[in-house]
Amino acid sequence: LIKSRLCTFSKKKNSKKNMKVKVEFSGGLELLFENSKELALQYDGKDEMNIRDLINDIRDNHLKERPELFVQGGNIRPGILVLINEADWELHETYDYTVVDKDTISFISTLHGG
Repeated sequence: LIKSRLCTFSKKKNSKKNMKVKVEFSGGLELLFENSKELALQYDGKDEMNIRDLINDIRDNHLKERPELFVQGGNIRPGILVLINEADWELHETYDYTVVDKDTISFISTLHGG
């Protein structure tokens, strides 16, 4: 009797996911994004990213006009509130926050013409 041993090799799974992030604009900011109040972004091969990288991606790939009304000197313009999952980003380390799958990031302008 000959017994054979079956060897099973498990394929190494990629530990990275496809991260989905919801981005919302209000208070007039939607005008800078072709009247889009919301973006559903997907980042293939990532399961997290720094919020500064997210802001740069939004500026470089989704902002349609007047970038100076959204970002100044690499930072969000004063007068724009940023919420992370409905909480002020000041509670979440502002630019050091790590965005993860299913986060909702909201940008709300408090500056209005009169």
